[in-house]
Amino acid sequence: MDINYWAILAAAVSTFVIGGIWYSPAVFGKAWMRENGFTEESMKNANMVKIFGLAFLLGLIAAVNLAMFMGPEDKPEMGALWGFLAGFGWVATFVGTHYLFERKSFTLFLINAGYSIVALTVMGVIIAAWK
Repeated sequence: MDINYWAILAAAVSTFVIGGIWYSPAVFGKAWMRENGFTEESMKNANMVKIFGLAFLLGLIAAVNLAMFMGPEDKPEMGALWGFLAGFGWVATFVGTHYLFERKSFTLFLINAGYSIVALTVMGVIIAAWK
């Protein structure tokens, strides 16, 4: 399988850009913190190097996985469809199942699943456009 690793890297970086906007206080950050029971103080105590490092690694894995499922697809609109289907059809459904059993809020589900759907859709566009 021919994978463009620059596209994989760009797709993984895009998750940070999208996440930075999505989880910013101006968008969903305040609601996300509230729904998780986080405070500004508890956020300061987190090991952000570890969290961001592992998040980037997981983004790389997701990008490679999506590229492998997409195969030779080189049309950005089809990449968007593949990414959307992965985000909605796989990630959101499983996250939703976890949230039901964990009794987490529907608001938190919408925030996190929405991010995954948008991020994977953009990743699909990037991967397809760079084939």
